[in-house]
Amino acid sequence: MEKIIIFDTTLRDGEQAPGASLTAQEKLEIAFQLEKLGVDVIEAGFPIASPGDFQAVSDISKRIKNSAVCGLARCLKQDIEAANNALKIARHPRIHIFLATSKIHLEYKFKKPEEEIFALAKQATKLARRLCDDIEFSPEDATRSERSFLYRVIEAVIDQGARTINIPDTVGYSYPQEVYSLITDIKNNVPNINKAVIAIHCHDDLGMAVANSLSAVLAGARQVHCTINGIGERAGNASLEEIVMAIKTRKDAFINLYTQIKTKELFPTSRLVSNLTDFIVPPNKAVVGRNAFAHESGIHQDAVLKKKITYEIMDPHDVGISESQLVLGKHSGRHAFRSRLEALGFHLNDEQLNKAFIRFKEVADKKKDIFDDDLRIIVEDEIRVVKPIWQLESFEVNSGTKIKPKALVTVNKKGKKLNSVSSGDGPVDAVFKAIDKITGYNAKLEDFRLEAVTSGKDALGQVSLKLKIKDKVISGRGSSTDIIEAAIRAYLNAVNKLETK
Repeated sequence: MEKIIIFDTTLRDGEQAPGASLTAQEKLEIAFQLEKLGVDVIEAGFPIASPGDFQAVSDISKRIKNSAVCGLARCLKQDIEAANNALKIARHPRIHIFLATSKIHLEYKFKKPEEEIFALAKQATKLARRLCDDIEFSPEDATRSERSFLYRVIEAVIDQGARTINIPDTVGYSYPQEVYSLITDIKNNVPNINKAVIAIHCHDDLGMAVANSLSAVLAGARQVHCTINGIGERAGNASLEEIVMAIKTRKDAFINLYTQIKTKELFPTSRLVSNLTDFIVPPNKAVVGRNAFAHESGIHQDAVLKKKITYEIMDPHDVGISESQLVLGKHSGRHAFRSRLEALGFHLNDEQLNKAFIRFKEVADKKKDIFDDDLRIIVEDEIRVVKPIWQLESFEVNSGTKIKPKALVTVNKKGKKLNSVSSGDGPVDAVFKAIDKITGYNAKLEDFRLEAVTSGKDALGQVSLKLKIKDKVISGRGSSTDIIEAAIRAYLNAVNKLETK
């Protein structure tokens, strides 16, 4: 059996997706979950990019025990030294250096000849190898590079100590047969390729990132770069959960290949990344989408009841999704509540459990049945919120087709109740203006999204928004069976984030 190394770049390439910025604490929380998932390499960031990125890589290096921790660097001395300094405490450090090799990049980005790029690649690899034993080299835009030059660069950096050669389809331009051909040709034309692991890094601009990655594996690549939920630059990266489950499900195609991913952690990891980045997972997303194991057609339902394999190629339990949902309600006790949360993978201390249970009772009074997705939202709202400087006490809204919406909002700040009345274009606009009067911020609403995160007429609604306050864009999230209350919670969540920072 040969192992396929899973190189997760959610915290680096994934965070580069517009709007997906993470705090150092959020990065650390995701890193812990990636380690629990069984990821081999965590690319924690780009240390030279900013002091915050450097600190995040350093913090993750201190806390992660089993996974290798990787820092990205250009082929520049200051980048490589910054990455090395951020990784000094890591148990298994890796420096990942990259340099474009395509004529398009050389002509328009670098304005340098091939020989200068060739020399720079060798020098940078040699420097990095003196500082760290584990060096990965990426010839950026490899799939659009001239193969003869690509082979020369790969051979040279392996001679200088690179242990992994990553082949990026940087702009998602390639297709499966072409990727297979490229990996095969590298194996046949680089004399010392047996001294390095071949890796693949695909983007999804043409919707083929996963297919291209799997084609590379079939051709002999033994490391795959991927992200949770496929987030990343532009159209995103290859999706980790899809790659892992394809290898596991199609053993007839991926003969004698395996990953060390604990697949039952895929769904919890997907939800964590979605909630911390505010990137909603589409319902029809493969493996972890809400509808991935849902059957509405009567013909499908009948067949699945007789034999699941008729329409289910994977067992939902294998990816951490429960087929049956324990229905909780307002008469449920704390013991049943705790038991169900533990079955869903949440292990709360007494204080966290009490906070979540109080919120559960509030929701149960408004909602007849509480499902697993309700419980996940309740816990995520209560134990992952920022310090609640401003808390909602109550609100009243008067609105209709022939009257101007008017809102009274009361909030609590450090034990002091403050309220204000305001009108607006609609009830949500009115409550937001009332909050602005209380807090003193003149926030501009940059983005507002409402999603029903559970099923039924009394479903929990989750609001995700972005506020521009004092030249800073802050995201907020809140949920409730009442969409106006959900909007208020999201708005206050954003304000609390700003004040906590």
